[in-house]
Amino acid sequence: MFSKIIVNSPWYFFLLSLCLGLAAALLLYFRNKKNTDVPKNVIRLLFVFRFLSISLIALFLLSIFLKQLKNETQNPVILVAIDNSSSMVMQKDSLEIKKDILEKLKSFQQNISKNFEVKTLLFGTKTSSAKTDPSFTEKETDISNLIAEIENNFSNQNIGALVVVSDGIYNKGANPIYTSEKLSFPVYPIAIGDTSEVKDVAIQKINHNQVAYLGNNFPAEVIISAKNFIGKDVVVSLSQNQIEKAKQTLKITSNNFLATCNFTFNATNAGVLKYVARVTVLDGEKNTLNNQQSFIIDVIDNKEKILLLATAPHPDVAAIKDAILNSTSFDVEYGLVSEFKKPIKPYSLIILHGTQTNNNPIVLDCKTNNIPFWIINPGSSENLQGIKINSALNKFNDAEAYINSSFGLFTISDELKKFVKEFPAIKTFFGNYSLGNGSNALINQRIGVVETDSPVLLFTEVNGAKSAVFIGDGLWKWKMRDFAEHSNHNLFNELVSKSVQYLAVKSDKSFFRITAPKTINENEPIEIGAEVYNKSYELINEPDVTFILTNPEGKKFNYTFSKTSNSHKLNLGLLPFGEYKYEAKVKVNNELFVKQGIIVVKEIVSEKINTVANHQVLNAMAKRSGGKLFYKDQLDQLEKEILKNEQIKPITYSQNNTTLLIDLKWLFWLILIFLTIEWYFRKRYTSI
Repeated sequence: MFSKIIVNSPWYFFLLSLCLGLAAALLLYFRNKKNTDVPKNVIRLLFVFRFLSISLIALFLLSIFLKQLKNETQNPVILVAIDNSSSMVMQKDSLEIKKDILEKLKSFQQNISKNFEVKTLLFGTKTSSAKTDPSFTEKETDISNLIAEIENNFSNQNIGALVVVSDGIYNKGANPIYTSEKLSFPVYPIAIGDTSEVKDVAIQKINHNQVAYLGNNFPAEVIISAKNFIGKDVVVSLSQNQIEKAKQTLKITSNNFLATCNFTFNATNAGVLKYVARVTVLDGEKNTLNNQQSFIIDVIDNKEKILLLATAPHPDVAAIKDAILNSTSFDVEYGLVSEFKKPIKPYSLIILHGTQTNNNPIVLDCKTNNIPFWIINPGSSENLQGIKINSALNKFNDAEAYINSSFGLFTISDELKKFVKEFPAIKTFFGNYSLGNGSNALINQRIGVVETDSPVLLFTEVNGAKSAVFIGDGLWKWKMRDFAEHSNHNLFNELVSKSVQYLAVKSDKSFFRITAPKTINENEPIEIGAEVYNKSYELINEPDVTFILTNPEGKKFNYTFSKTSNSHKLNLGLLPFGEYKYEAKVKVNNELFVKQGIIVVKEIVSEKINTVANHQVLNAMAKRSGGKLFYKDQLDQLEKEILKNEQIKPITYSQNNTTLLIDLKWLFWLILIFLTIEWYFRKRYTSI
């Protein structure tokens, strides 16, 4: 540690400080008649203590800084990431993986921990720190999420290498071969599992609509694969409630066969319908778990009509239209404001792009008829619903976005919450923003590194009338960034469709309301909300809300909702796949309210479809990052490889710390000691 004194005061100030201390000491101890009986050595000692004390106190009043250069050495961190998915234990060496490999890994980690800091991660659907041994129960494998989490959580640390223990099978997220190129340290995969091809017939994927409308036809595509069964026939069937609805026969014409069976059904009943697709199990198959898959269709009896109007053609409009059409819950009609002459009553939501809000006849018509409207890229900052902007004329900001954590009107996925920060900047009005009553911001503006309270996307509800405003030009850029990062528009579509769904859904006027998913994946926690209103339609949370869940076997489970500030919440956690029935009850002023419904938990079959290890992916990750592939019996070689890698070395960081002299505590105690000793001798010799 190197120290340097920085002085910002003139030199003669130091001289004055010493003179002040000398004057105070001389006044008390030089030729003072009261000191005649005090020994001269004591007088000299007291003189020195008084001189030093007063001088140091005077120096504290000057601008004197102590600059310290502190060096800190950080040892390399070796990350050990273990694939926690179920495909790891679906092969013949599953017992060896559960016991032998884990023991060898612990020994390997102990050996390298002598030279490095070792941190263990578990990955599957998501990535987390390893607090316990892996359970190998994750339903999906997302290696790209592992790499993204490492970049986010360890970006400021000295990462020496990443050791990935996996079979190389991934069924979610981007291709890890390309995402691993972003890493600045080598990846050392430990390859697990058998790569030999086996005889297998499988349902690879089922493409279908999530939602269908009563009376309409909806398609379902079943993609079938077959390996090493050339010349065999298989039957692909679809059934509902154990009743076969359709089937097709396929002739396997090659040893690496892939075919698509197309089916069409009519939505004759409203509700959540479960279909099961099956393909024939042939002799010699080792994995029969992938010969069957189920899928869910939510049949509803109405379809919301959305009107999208723009002042002029704009790339934002195309992006919004495509995102809404991606959800089959809505019909979209597009036109220019200047050409639109129809009544607006048939529409559930009006979206206006680029329009002026001052006395706009369509906005006034929406307010009169209580039709929700959404203004995007408003032509001016005046008279916007739910917000007041005091802005200068023709002045704009380039603002980035971040999620308002206190927003609670509807939920969005964790992936979207994280990715909003990556969206490109958009042009927003420069000025002071103030939200009105009943307004909630989902996305706020970030100017540079400063997260402001100025909204980008806000929602307002006044007397049951919903509206929204997107304050910015360049929404289409968000769609492009989503595609650039993920090769799809899923997150952008989610943002638009969730906003549209909230605005278009008609308000529930009942005194007891339950918010629960109709369908959900088995690897997602089930969260249920409840709202209780009094006769004045004011939210209350005094009554207890009870919840009875009935599982597919008919067994009942009782729960009680937790109370929040003005509502109720219940987290059921993860449930096994199947159809669950629920009944929620609350009693208000001796009046009983009951809500019933069904939750269908969908099975995740990604890990069952392909159980053949993919070591080529692991090898490519290693080569592109400067690492090397090892097998489960080569951990000693991996240890030597890491130890001899000269790029994995400690890093020394230098940090400058500047401290005011008056902030040094030891100087305070030194002055206190001087004054205490002086006080003691003054008391000891009473003549002083």
